[in-house]
Amino acid sequence: MNILLAADGSAYTKRMLAYVAAHDEWLGTRHRYVVVTAVPGIPPRAAAVLDRDLVKGYYRDEAEKIFKPIRAFFKQRGIEAEFVSKVGPAADVIAKQASSGSFDLLMMGSHGHGSVVNVVMGSVATKVLASCKVPVLLVR
Repeated sequence: MNILLAADGSAYTKRMLAYVAAHDEWLGTRHRYVVVTAVPGIPPRAAAVLDRDLVKGYYRDEAEKIFKPIRAFFKQRGIEAEFVSKVGPAADVIAKQASSGSFDLLMMGSHGHGSVVNVVMGSVATKVLASCKVPVLLVR
């Protein structure tokens, strides 16, 4: 099974990984794992005056902050995983990655706010669910 794990480095990502670890059917060498994270873009005007290598380094470092504990999680279990970081709004990045790969499942953590909060603030999980054709498993 090809599994896409959406990660943002929050406590909700840790809950998702704990869920994966606690369920043998989701964790194992028989699956292919891809971990995706979205790094918010630097405003275009600011990026225009910064060195291109500096900007790339910033994006790489921000992604690595999120990936480092997840790499350790998979390494500890002797499982290979692929790590992908993209620049942009989280919901767009996650949905696009899910659609572009041949994934059987997308797993992501969710804050679990009620519908009133989602109406006011929006929700990455809600936006992903609305635009993703891959089955999504939300872990709260």
